[in-house]
Amino acid sequence: MLINCVAYHNGQKLADLQQEDIHDYLQRPDTFVWVALRDPEPAELDAMAAQFELHELAVEDARNGHQRPKLEEYGEVLFCVLQTLEPTESGELRVGEVDLFVGPNFVLSIRNDTRKGFVSVRDRCEHEPELLQIGAGFVFYALIDAVVDRYFAVMHQLEDELDELEERLFSRKSSARRNIEDLYALKRKLVTVSHAVVPLHEAVGRLHGGRVPRVCGGLQNYYRDVDDHLARIIRSLESQRDMLSTAIQVNLAMISLDDSSVSKKLAAYAALFAVPTMIAGIYGMNFDNMPELKSSDGYPLTLAIMLVLDVLLWWRFKKVGWL
Repeated sequence: MLINCVAYHNGQKLADLQQEDIHDYLQRPDTFVWVALRDPEPAELDAMAAQFELHELAVEDARNGHQRPKLEEYGEVLFCVLQTLEPTESGELRVGEVDLFVGPNFVLSIRNDTRKGFVSVRDRCEHEPELLQIGAGFVFYALIDAVVDRYFAVMHQLEDELDELEERLFSRKSSARRNIEDLYALKRKLVTVSHAVVPLHEAVGRLHGGRVPRVCGGLQNYYRDVDDHLARIIRSLESQRDMLSTAIQVNLAMISLDDSSVSKKLAAYAALFAVPTMIAGIYGMNFDNMPELKSSDGYPLTLAIMLVLDVLLWWRFKKVGWL
């Protein structure tokens, strides 16, 4: 679906275009065209590929989707794949994809499985004509910067989830099994974020260091800023992964402690019953040469001994924390 098709000249919006007009505006000096598509049909993508003379391998990647974040050069045209992360109502992360084709006089953005668009990015660019005048390279930066900024919101949400889980670990009312399930669910989310951020960090590093693509010339400081943001996210990911691993170990240790506590209680109660059982078993053998059997005080005395021993054992177990 075609969302926007606009021509810009010297940093100012020139006109909203029809698809068939794109080629004419591409021939104008100091003019570039910005086209935005959402979940395009194959025919739409093929038509845009013909208009902008895109490389067939890049078009095939955009058509098939499910690519890892990357940056590729085809002559003077850059092909960049970004992954978007959007929280769902169930708490999971919805992974979408944004494919960007950037040439000296055009930008083609393609959203797949991404609900939130880039209207705010277009507004930002149009309110900064002195930067928009630089051309397609600035729009390319603004789109990447918008995607990276959305990663921060996801990271803040994951930090809140981790804080909540850490509080639950020490709650008597929480279920150890549920804690483990939620911790591993959070770990999967962190892995998802890592798959989106780490490859992009490597790709953006090529836009401000070494041989910079011509379309990005003069914008190295802007791309370095995006790269710094990605580095911050990666450091936050590493920190959260370490905290998550510690939380999992703590939860497993608490399960082990609970099991040990139960074992101690069972052993203590078994000992309380074992002593009277042993005494009763001895006097239940009914041998002739057991003088206590003939004593008139034997029964109450034996019960008293059992009670005293059990009270002593109960006091001892209570003192050491087994009961």
